[in-house]
Amino acid sequence: MLPQNAPISQLPVMAELEQSRMSVEVLDGATIVNFVEDEEAFTVSIRDRFAHLDTDQDGLLSYAEMLKELQSLRVFETHFGIDVKRDPEELARVYGSLFEQFDHDLNGRVDLEEFKEETKQMMLAMANGLGFLPVQMVLEEDSLLKKAVERESAFASAAA
Repeated sequence: MLPQNAPISQLPVMAELEQSRMSVEVLDGATIVNFVEDEEAFTVSIRDRFAHLDTDQDGLLSYAEMLKELQSLRVFETHFGIDVKRDPEELARVYGSLFEQFDHDLNGRVDLEEFKEETKQMMLAMANGLGFLPVQMVLEEDSLLKKAVERESAFASAAA
C-alpha cells in the first residue's frame, strides 16, 4: 500500500517497488563495514549467494553462472537510473573483466573463496565510497546489502 502522504513524483517508483522484490533502505558505510567484519554473518550470506548462483551445483561458478549476477548490478546499462543503450561488445568486455577480478587463479571458474574475497573487497570499496552519511538506496530483497541492513536492524532492535 502506498503512503497517503507520498509526493506525486514518488508514486510510480513506489508502485513498482511494491510489485518487485525490492525495498528502499537507509544505510551508510558503517552498515557495510560492520556486516563484512561480522565473519559469521558475512560467510553465511556469501555461501547462500554462491549456492544460488551455482546452478549446476559443482562448487564453482562459470562465467555464464556469474553473468546474471554481474548484469543485475546494472552499473553500465544505466545513467543516473535511466536505461541507456550500450554497445554489446563493450558490455561483454566489461563483464569479462569483472569476472576476471573474481577469478584470482585465472582458471575460468570462481570458487567460494575467490567469490568471498572479491565480494568483500567490492563491498568495502562501496562502503568507502558511501562514507558515513546515511543514504537511501533501493535494494533487492536477497542482496548482500539488504542483508547488511537487516543485520544492523536486528542489532538495533536487540539493543533497544
